[in-house]
Amino acid sequence: MQLLYNFLIRLSYAAIWCLQVVSPKLKTFVRGRTQSFPKLTNHLQPHDKTMWFHCASLGEFEQGLPIMEAMKKAYPAFKIVVSFFSPSGYEVKKDAPIADVVVYLPWDTPSNAKRFVTLVKPSFAFFVKYEFWPNYLKELKSKEVPTFLVSGLFRPKQLFFKSYGGFYRNALGNFDHFFLQNTASETLLHGIGLTNTTVSGDTRFDRVAKQIEMDNTVPLAEQFVQDKLCLVCGSTWPEDETVLLPFLQDLPEGVRCILAPHHVDAATIRRLQTALGEKSLLYSEAKQRLQKPEATILIIDNIGLLSKLYSYADIAYVGGAMGSTGLHNILEPATFGVPIVIGKNIEKFPEAKRLRQLAGLYVVDRAAACTERLQHFIQDKTFREKTGMIAGHYINSNTGATATILDFLQKHYTVTA
Repeated sequence: MQLLYNFLIRLSYAAIWCLQVVSPKLKTFVRGRTQSFPKLTNHLQPHDKTMWFHCASLGEFEQGLPIMEAMKKAYPAFKIVVSFFSPSGYEVKKDAPIADVVVYLPWDTPSNAKRFVTLVKPSFAFFVKYEFWPNYLKELKSKEVPTFLVSGLFRPKQLFFKSYGGFYRNALGNFDHFFLQNTASETLLHGIGLTNTTVSGDTRFDRVAKQIEMDNTVPLAEQFVQDKLCLVCGSTWPEDETVLLPFLQDLPEGVRCILAPHHVDAATIRRLQTALGEKSLLYSEAKQRLQKPEATILIIDNIGLLSKLYSYADIAYVGGAMGSTGLHNILEPATFGVPIVIGKNIEKFPEAKRLRQLAGLYVVDRAAACTERLQHFIQDKTFREKTGMIAGHYINSNTGATATILDFLQKHYTVTA
């Protein structure tokens, strides 16, 4: 199976390399990886002590950030290496101040894994939530590098738990310890003989809990919202916008909306402007046109502001679950005590299912249901505030994963600078 995997991994990269000529994203994906080894060579010295964090994309980086910060504080002499699989994570966080070097993860071939681990020489390796690359895990094990999965989340349908998933189960066996989000994941791992587990919770709770203590001021948004009730629609995809647009096109008087689409390319922004007409105002133009009296919807046409923008929300719609792309971070608005509306596809997101059970979040499946739910929140202040209070309490009652992980590491591993 190892030989077949290595053949398929090389074949898949060859296919991606060919397809880059028709896909700008794949071109970035391929070209970025050509810089990984030179970048590591330039930024790391043979005597450096390092810790390596691998994140699939932006969401996993935010999930791993509390651990990076805690480890940096506990072991300041160590350099932090962060690798990404996807361009959407790398391009946003390539200059992240917490990291000493940020790279794309070279493709999971035996030679790449050996070269990467030899260059980085990590004292610890952390994989965040998922992405289980067999050759990297095997190489880390052979070099006796303590390797951990943090905020791990497993589901019965994954290959590890199928009768034909032995190769991937063996890959999981290379982890020294699993820090898991819930007991369901622990039960699944115990069922395949992996008992080196701790249910520590989700580090994203620690991350978003800190957000409320930060300076979340966005002056242009503040001027736009003023004292009006504000709906923030974050990380929306076309499927989300299909159910939102009927409501936004007839936005109730006295309500402001901040709309932050997941993609901010020119085509997406033009499409939204066309659909919303004179009601909309671009963030990039807001300074010159903020007094535009008919503008009730501020379209965010840049990235990096959303976590702050939720501080202006009275209601939040979080995108990704109306289609198949995956629900975005509902914990960001929840930490501000904001009631949340999302799409229907939440099966893979335990935090959404739990918050729905607690009545801090509501699911809609079509435009009429979305309009009805948002209208209810707007018209019923008591209902809105109670729902938001539940969301905020959910965050506060689930922090502590980072402390649990750090405590375990310090008790079981000796680290010398």
